[in-house]
Amino acid sequence: MGDKAADIARQLVELRIEHRDLDAAIARMDADPQCDELQLKRLKKRKLLLKDAITRLESKLIPDLDA
Repeated sequence: MGDKAADIARQLVELRIEHRDLDAAIARMDADPQCDELQLKRLKKRKLLLKDAITRLESKLIPDLDA
């Protein structure tokens, strides 16, 4: 489980970095009145998908209490 936990932790770091970068890109686009609305929606959707993936991975790191 140690290697698996390390792999999950590494994935979490990568996803969190991408999530943070998307957050910054979305903020910049939101500040631009002439931004591409479709692109902005796509970025926001990607950000939500990343958040879901992060949540799923975090739950895998939590040991089962029933076990």
